[in-house]
Amino acid sequence: MLELGTEIKDFNSFGSRRGNDRVMTRGTFANIRIRNEMAPGTEGGFTKLYPEENTTIYEAAQKYKDSGTPLVVLAGAEYGTGSSRDWAAKGTLLLGVKAVVATSFERIHRSNLVGMGVLPLQFKNGETHKSLGLSGEEEYAVLGLTDNLKAGQDVILRADDREITVTCRLDTLVELEFYKNGGILHTVLRNFMRESLRE
Repeated sequence: MLELGTEIKDFNSFGSRRGNDRVMTRGTFANIRIRNEMAPGTEGGFTKLYPEENTTIYEAAQKYKDSGTPLVVLAGAEYGTGSSRDWAAKGTLLLGVKAVVATSFERIHRSNLVGMGVLPLQFKNGETHKSLGLSGEEEYAVLGLTDNLKAGQDVILRADDREITVTCRLDTLVELEFYKNGGILHTVLRNFMRESLRE
């Protein structure tokens, strides 16, 4: 914005620029009230780029994307509460996040993640990433995402050499279809193409 002649005092908020995908993606997770445990001592919008560099979440996400590394978010209770409805899940997807593992989800945000093709996973029995000793430095995989996956089924979250049972929060058959197709838009396009071929 500076190169376009906009002064810092006129930047306003991310929300006022919601029509600009580059600004909004940079603003995802940038709320100054967010504390990323991977980058202690920083305000929202920063993370650790391994092995040890602290940088913005956006810059780290771009570097991970360039190296072909998909991302996972570890989160606490009521993840997504107070989020900007239209951009919170969209920005998460555009940063390269493939799954969010949380203690619990805010209802609408969980649904929006599914709509974007981001997998919501929930720790079981009151467990948290902290109680399980997960720091975010682990390498993750989700086991059990087969064509036979049922709504609300448990799957395995592999964190390095540990296997943790979590609940897959695809709660309905419709959400299963959305996720299998990569989100709502992909589902609509595939259904449209299927109908076109029948004509």
